[in-house]
Amino acid sequence: MDIATAIPSPATAAIPLDPRRWNKTLFQMLLDARARFGGKRIVMEDVQRKPLSLDRVIIGAFVLGRVFAKRTRPGECVGLLLPNVATVAPAFFGLTAFGRVPAMLNFTAGPKNLLVACKAAEIRHVITSRRFVAEGKLEELIAAIGAHVEFIWLEDIGKSVGTFDKLLGVASSMLSRFVHAASKAKPDDIAVMLFTSGSEGVPKGVALSHANILCNVEQFLRTLELSAEDSLFNPLPVFHSFGMTVGLIAPFAIGMRVFFYPTPLHYKQIPPIVAESGSTILIGTDTFAGGWGRMGEKKDFEKLRLVVLGAERIKDQTRTLWRDKFGIELFEGYGATEAAPVISANTPLYHRDGTVGRLLPGMSYRIEPVAGLDEGGRFWITGPNVMQGYLRDSAPGKLERTPDGWHDTGDIVSVDAEGYITIRGRAKRFAKIGGEMISLAAVEAYASQVWPDNIHAVVAVPDERKGEQLVLVTDRVDPDREALVGSARLHGIPEIMVPKRIVTVEALPMLGTGKTDYPAIIEIAKR
Repeated sequence: MDIATAIPSPATAAIPLDPRRWNKTLFQMLLDARARFGGKRIVMEDVQRKPLSLDRVIIGAFVLGRVFAKRTRPGECVGLLLPNVATVAPAFFGLTAFGRVPAMLNFTAGPKNLLVACKAAEIRHVITSRRFVAEGKLEELIAAIGAHVEFIWLEDIGKSVGTFDKLLGVASSMLSRFVHAASKAKPDDIAVMLFTSGSEGVPKGVALSHANILCNVEQFLRTLELSAEDSLFNPLPVFHSFGMTVGLIAPFAIGMRVFFYPTPLHYKQIPPIVAESGSTILIGTDTFAGGWGRMGEKKDFEKLRLVVLGAERIKDQTRTLWRDKFGIELFEGYGATEAAPVISANTPLYHRDGTVGRLLPGMSYRIEPVAGLDEGGRFWITGPNVMQGYLRDSAPGKLERTPDGWHDTGDIVSVDAEGYITIRGRAKRFAKIGGEMISLAAVEAYASQVWPDNIHAVVAVPDERKGEQLVLVTDRVDPDREALVGSARLHGIPEIMVPKRIVTVEALPMLGTGKTDYPAIIEIAKR
């Protein structure tokens, strides 16, 4: 297909993107928010129930940022290893205020992947908390990377910061634009380093500029029509691009209150806290929403007007659960870390179940044919929110720039006449069996129809006769393959799509982002 532009929703079609909104740095955005909404505006709260105003975030950013600046170099990637607590905001913005690059480290990725990330981005310092390490039982992780990085402990900073430092922070806040200008940061400079999930291999560093992120903020804020009167509940970790851009930066941009929760896995605890926090918007993934939905009561979600899920396909049973139990529609979005991250989204006015909505305004796409596939093709995107490039552990610190601004998402998609995008699967998640291309995602969806109350993953492993064979890994106890075969015959599904083997596990391996850990699944399937 030739290059195509987005078919935006009628609500946004006539309004072009305004570069003035994103031709600035992240810290300038924070200062602009204070100028617009006032320093007393409450913008953040966590489970400690100690709300933070814009003034407190900015003052904290100057106090912490000055400490970080004394121990690091301008432009250096500095690791941030923290959960969803309010301290993240002043630490994050403190780094950006002084021209350092926050590198958001995934503490669920394991020592091996974390070391790969640190090597790729040449991370020499990591900001973290002793309390977090103890509560998260991360001592082994800290020991593994401790030989390669120097830790900056927030508790030590708290003890060393005196009255003069705090007064200096207040003074800096009053003269903030002059102090920040000294960092000489520019909109096109790298602002944040994120890392791919490692769901298909070792993590890569994703370099996003200030302009990349703030453009994406404008794109989805307009598409979803969020406002300062909303309140967002964010249980997604800030090392997750969705959790960082949508759950941390966007609320500050429009003066919207955000409630940080440290883990999305507290299925029983989260629903009543959503109600207590007064949140009107909830973000998450299908897996997490399924858990919250099963444990929650209708009163817990009465104030919600918008639930947006990404990172994985929304299952039919999850949609049905939320519709029947809460009267709430789930809106599926689609993104990639490389796009800062939102690429498309369904909205209350313009949505189509089974799709991931329409491309955000300001973006273009092309679809390249894939041999053996009759429907859809490889999805390439470009736009002002697409990353600067990758950092790999094979070439530490060397930015591999995105060629011509186009990024290969690695997804196989189709786009209908109205611009709605349907994800057919990952290019890497197609198997070639007997000369035919089989979508592993389609096989998973089929297994979910047969056994809707269980979690399933399908992978391909080598087969001497047919090249590859399908293996279903599931948490269903005593699964009967004949049930899959019989259902396939009944619905006209080729038997080639029925997994040859089924492996039962107590729980499928998951990444901290809510995605299935396919490398771990493959190892299970090979046993």
